[in-house]
Amino acid sequence: MLRSGLFSAALLLHTVTGISGFTVTTDTKDVRVKENQGADLKCSYSGDFGANPRVEWKFKNVKGSQAYVVFDGKPTEPYRDRAVVYGSNLRLSKMTAKDNGVYDCEVSGNGQFGEVRVTVTVLVPPAVPVCRIPSSVTTGRLATLTCRDNVGSPSPKYKWYRNDVPLPMDPHKISGFQNFSYSLNPDKGELMFSKITKMDSGDYYCEAFNDAGPPQRCRSMKMDVRDVNTGGIVAGVIVALLLLALLGFGIWYANKKGYLPRKSESKPKPNVVYQPQSSYAEEEDGDFKQKSSFLV
Repeated sequence: MLRSGLFSAALLLHTVTGISGFTVTTDTKDVRVKENQGADLKCSYSGDFGANPRVEWKFKNVKGSQAYVVFDGKPTEPYRDRAVVYGSNLRLSKMTAKDNGVYDCEVSGNGQFGEVRVTVTVLVPPAVPVCRIPSSVTTGRLATLTCRDNVGSPSPKYKWYRNDVPLPMDPHKISGFQNFSYSLNPDKGELMFSKITKMDSGDYYCEAFNDAGPPQRCRSMKMDVRDVNTGGIVAGVIVALLLLALLGFGIWYANKKGYLPRKSESKPKPNVVYQPQSSYAEEEDGDFKQKSSFLV
């Protein structure tokens, strides 16, 4: 009974698949074209969609933004001067790195829908990469050297050189590099030293490359790795202490000489006692004379 049910389900699935013959295909699944040249994007479909199916082309760039290239049988405004529709196919001219992405051919008709995808890569050689290399690093510290090119398409990969010798991906597997401790990221262009040593000193440069043209390299720059300057640190501390001592002496001397303003001291107010004036005034000869009299 179970076997009979499985057979019936398989037969039904086969019948539905056989009826559904709506197919959309392409023979240009991956297109690679040089910069400023043109390319043909092919799209074909089965006759099940009817005599006049609706064909549209959509584009999604590498950042995920999506837009119509062909809508209602006509190129949209951004592509009007460089897109041509012939049948269900699309021809683009003067292509640049902005055209990198996927193009979907969508066909609809007779109540059915189908689509096929074409991936386009515009080939652009790399430009001279921007390298950031520290000129001086202290031993035992983390040091990261970076290299980046935003022009090349497809996205370039990167190689690092030290004293004109290419650095291997895994230094521990190559004779002469076992004592080096670094990590390389060829996709991001990073050369990282987790604990840099004096033997890592040298002239460094980076090279960006892809299959669109010749590689490009940045200018070589020297990175000097030095030990911690203990003597300089001690001398700096001593100088700082001497300056503090000199400052303290200067304040003391200025205060002693009265060059600094003193705080106003509060003086006690004198006690004023009112004494009535005597009715007698002392004359120069010592005699007293009555200055005023009262009549009773």
